[in-house]
Amino acid sequence: MARQGKLELTWVGKDERPRLEPRILVEDPARSYGDPKAENILIFGDNLLALKALEQEFTSKIKCIYIDPPYNTGSAFTHYDDGLEHSIWLSLMRDRLEILRQLLTSDGLIFCSIDNTELFYAGVLFDEVFGRKNRIELFVWKKSYGGGAKSRYVVNQSEFILCYAKEIEQVPPLFLPPDEKALRYYKYKDEHFETRGAYRLQPLATTSNDERPNLRYPIKYKDQNIWPEKQWQWSEERVKKALDANGIVFTERNGKITVSYKQYLRDEEGEERQTKPTSIIDGFYTQHGTYESVALFGQENKFQFPKPEGLLHYLLLMATNSGDWVLDSFAGSGTTGAVAHKMGRRWIMIELGEHCHTHIIPRLQKVIDGTDQGGISKAVNWHGGGGFKYYRLAESLLVRDKDLSTKDAPVYLINPRYNEKMLIQAICKIENFHYRNDGRLHGVSSESRFLHVTTNLITQTYLDSLAEDIGLDQSLLIYCTRRRSNFEMPENIEIKLIPRDLLAKCDFREDA
Repeated sequence: MARQGKLELTWVGKDERPRLEPRILVEDPARSYGDPKAENILIFGDNLLALKALEQEFTSKIKCIYIDPPYNTGSAFTHYDDGLEHSIWLSLMRDRLEILRQLLTSDGLIFCSIDNTELFYAGVLFDEVFGRKNRIELFVWKKSYGGGAKSRYVVNQSEFILCYAKEIEQVPPLFLPPDEKALRYYKYKDEHFETRGAYRLQPLATTSNDERPNLRYPIKYKDQNIWPEKQWQWSEERVKKALDANGIVFTERNGKITVSYKQYLRDEEGEERQTKPTSIIDGFYTQHGTYESVALFGQENKFQFPKPEGLLHYLLLMATNSGDWVLDSFAGSGTTGAVAHKMGRRWIMIELGEHCHTHIIPRLQKVIDGTDQGGISKAVNWHGGGGFKYYRLAESLLVRDKDLSTKDAPVYLINPRYNEKMLIQAICKIENFHYRNDGRLHGVSSESRFLHVTTNLITQTYLDSLAEDIGLDQSLLIYCTRRRSNFEMPENIEIKLIPRDLLAKCDFREDA
């Protein structure tokens, strides 16, 4: 029997996976802005560690993810080192995509902007992480309407957007509202105007060569039968229903009779008519993004090659509804969050570069204040409101003791910058308990399993006292730094030591 395998992409270092420490997030109220009850989140720090920090709370909660990762072009941009070697780039992407997939809702979508440098590798990588069957589309984004004077071979006017679902069977059909140009043709009114809006005329006959005998029949008009040149779009039964509802229009011109149907702005249930997205996205150019950036930050401080707000608006209209969570883990100048905010979506952005402070925060402040009237503001009638919370990644929970450590035998201790609450929250994350600020049972993972963290010495008296806090059908995990050697240990209590048992869980690297 032939050996079975799978199609996959290989690269140097693929099997080397980091054992990530799930860091806690520490809010900096001085940098948070607007409504203190706002749920929107801006995180300053490494996006891989930040995604790991979000995993516990946001698994299966994010409706739409948009990422614009480094394209690996070999160019050194102002805000990014974009020259990673292919294998490093693939590992960087794989590690992040695996967590991003966990964060998506079952019907969620991820969009990834990419150019032709890594497009083909990225496509195979997405197939591997998300499953080839979950590929929605490869969008071609026409990024420019000119240029190319310095091109050696071909004028490149496009980039690409990979779109994958977490579970394609759960994704409903994708629609967009009719665009402004299309709305101009809805200029006629009849007795259904109040419920269905204006209408436009569409030809009932089709030029399709897909011959279906049941769609070729005569339609009675006055004293004659009107036959299609090939066939009608609708069944005879549907046409009769439309005739009774005054939904068919006959036009006589130069001795020829044309049959049209009324296409209303809203369907029979009163829902606004929508259109299908197309695989070629046109009308939102890099130049627009540059103009928006100059208006926000000035010519000298503009962000290089930002995506225009209209492009993100197009994608979020397709994939989200009001109130949905949107995530961008390569936030750049903050376009995704700005657009999501104006559209009434909740958002999370992650950025490591200093432009988190020089570009993203000032931009979001203008959005919240309503003074940013560029981009999509007028299209969505944006006048301000809302807010966001700013977080930074906490330092590693454990750090090397410089005095006691050797090259081959590192010694770890609790980071002295951690207070008691931070220590408890960090261990809750590592052990996948939900932190709760309620008495001595600091974390809960189910109705019957709890966590207690202490730096005190665990004695028999201490242990017996904790045992009184739980029932016989419940269990308790204790993390401590010191304990007596001899105990009468209840079967439903387990003791682990800091740092020894934490070191077995994940890597603690100060430079991560």
